[in-house]
Amino acid sequence: MSLLSATLSTIKPSPTISITTRAGELKAEGRDIISLSAGEPDFDTPDHIKAAGIAAIEAGHTRYTPPDGIPELKDAIAAKFARDNGLNYTRAQISVGTGGKQVLFNALKATLNPGDEVVIPAPYWVSYPDMVLLCGGVPVVVETGIETGYRLTPEALEAAITPRTKWLIFNSPSNPTGAGYDWQSLKALTDVLLRHPHVWVLSDDMYEHLAFGDFKFCTPAEVEPQLYDRTLTTNGVSKAYAMTGWRIGYAGGPEELIRAMRKVQSQTTSNPCSVSQWAALEALNGTQDFLAPNARMFEARRDAVVSALNACPGIDCPVPEGAFYVYPSIAGCIGKTSKGGTRIDTDEAFVTALLEETGVAVVHGAAFGTSPAFRVSYAASDAALKEACARIKAFCEGLT
Repeated sequence: MSLLSATLSTIKPSPTISITTRAGELKAEGRDIISLSAGEPDFDTPDHIKAAGIAAIEAGHTRYTPPDGIPELKDAIAAKFARDNGLNYTRAQISVGTGGKQVLFNALKATLNPGDEVVIPAPYWVSYPDMVLLCGGVPVVVETGIETGYRLTPEALEAAITPRTKWLIFNSPSNPTGAGYDWQSLKALTDVLLRHPHVWVLSDDMYEHLAFGDFKFCTPAEVEPQLYDRTLTTNGVSKAYAMTGWRIGYAGGPEELIRAMRKVQSQTTSNPCSVSQWAALEALNGTQDFLAPNARMFEARRDAVVSALNACPGIDCPVPEGAFYVYPSIAGCIGKTSKGGTRIDTDEAFVTALLEETGVAVVHGAAFGTSPAFRVSYAASDAALKEACARIKAFCEGLT
């Protein structure tokens, strides 16, 4: 009898973590490595938020808290939803978890029965399908393409929904593409969902504050209030507030669902880190003045990276609306051979050769469900991005 569960065999380790680990190994060997694989801001946590964490330690806020968050933080999250999204939630409708990933997992674990289907537009964040599988569900991947800006169309959503559909996972701006849905394009999707009252919406809004140019962020329950009672709106402090290691995610939704998620969390991790909760309270209640300048800095990096990658032979890089990723197609590179002798038959072969031959770490498109492409995280210094793009261009120019 095998020790390991059959469910475990259906999932795979996170490709982004695997590539980041390999880049770290090469760097430890003395290689000159530029890692653009991890989705993590290169900014430090703002000083006032760090000070709140230190103050929490000094005040003795180091003991267990309620399983899904302290009341003060729940109130701050409710105020944030009202302020930024026009969504009104009571304290009983708020859940706080150990990062956004746990909040998503709790929701799926609390609701999925064997065979329930979850619609996931591709390219997708690498963890979505595996979390669905771990919870006994069936991922229904809906392909999008560069021709639609990697956005799900109403027609494709309609075709994917069946009587077994339980959730649509929606992410805007998107990891890995940075694609964003404006009010009109999101309303077209919510109109489809209104015709299917058995389908719930799991909206991952983690990149809300990283929206560029004329693009205005909006979220499904805001665009279509009739979906309020079957939408879980999730977010966190990791990206916009540069608090990835603090591990605080949160959600607002129907009280019955939040209560079920609390039950799951109470028997797994229990409460998120107490100190992190007090720091997150300051993040949401304190000054927000740094958000816009940080977004402008990311936007400038986006423009530079898109321009540089589109100068590479074989690469077609669309301009994303937000987040800090670009997702260029490498269809023009497939079938060629690198200077180091690697046959570029897949995007995984491309990124492997790129790392081994040039020291630039990116993530292959197959990890996100759409090939041939790769993801670049431009949450890195201007100098690192410039050098990395120069190496990518030289690599592409060397393909024969």
